[in-house]
Amino acid sequence: MRIILMGTGPFAVPAFDAIRAQGYNIVCVVTRPAQPVKSRTGPPPQPVRTWAESQGLEVTAPPSINSTEAIESLAKLSPDLLVVCDYGQILSDAALSTAKLGGIYLHGSLLPKYRGAAPVQRALLAGDPLTGVSVIHMTPKLDGGPILATAELSIAPEETSGELEERLSDLGVEPTLSAISKLEDWDGTRVLGCNEDPQSGTRAPSLSKKEALIDWTRSNVQLDCFIRGMLPWPIAYTFLPTGDPKPPLRVAIKKARVIHSDSIEKETYPVQLSGADENITPGSLLRTDRMLIQTGEGVLELLQVQPAGKREMTGEEFMRGYQPALGTVMK
Repeated sequence: MRIILMGTGPFAVPAFDAIRAQGYNIVCVVTRPAQPVKSRTGPPPQPVRTWAESQGLEVTAPPSINSTEAIESLAKLSPDLLVVCDYGQILSDAALSTAKLGGIYLHGSLLPKYRGAAPVQRALLAGDPLTGVSVIHMTPKLDGGPILATAELSIAPEETSGELEERLSDLGVEPTLSAISKLEDWDGTRVLGCNEDPQSGTRAPSLSKKEALIDWTRSNVQLDCFIRGMLPWPIAYTFLPTGDPKPPLRVAIKKARVIHSDSIEKETYPVQLSGADENITPGSLLRTDRMLIQTGEGVLELLQVQPAGKREMTGEEFMRGYQPALGTVMK
């Protein structure tokens, strides 16, 4: 089977490497063009390109996979199958038709939930206990088409979206190989897999820096999920008032912990820990030595933070260095 791999980010690498290890004929690896350098650290990493070059595979990076030139290049390679994962472009009918069997797509959710660019993050933000991967037989519709294989796993209590994505990328290996195996014997007429239920579908749009601003009226459990879901990017943040005329201090939140009212003696705190209190504004600092903050329901402790322009530090270090007053309200 002549296969063309299409991917850019790290999610695709384990599945692509497994395809190579199985001995399939990888005739080309298609990735996104390198992005312009915007920092001193150099261009953003391209894990699929790095992997493909290390394996001695041919690599191409057309600006648009649906351009006439790109489609003609694909057709000349006479592929049997396109395998797409973490690529960043939606293939047109013409692009898909260059391969005899069309394409398969490895997606980081249990479709039809979380169609879109940020399925792993959205599952964490929603507080889901379970997620997984799906491999579909591709159609031009985003993440559409019959589902050929799935696998699921439980989300760990302290897991970030970066850590979860790494586990899901490994989980995707076997379903991808299974889907390829099904298509090897496909005659083009038999129904493969199962169709998605459009009524149960949800969207997973890309995250934004603006969306990462913390809303302290949410519960401590919801905010713990929110903070983990925003890592490693765009990173949840809040603002600490510093008093006029200074602007508020932007504080990125790297790690937090839910404080349960029955886990600590209440008399060690200036306020009650029984949950939301009409006399305590959500976002209020409850101690002067640790970053305990009242939320809309319960208390959240900030364990690792990074003030704008400063190094990452513990919540206790932050309180010692900046000395905000008891009751200061984070915005």
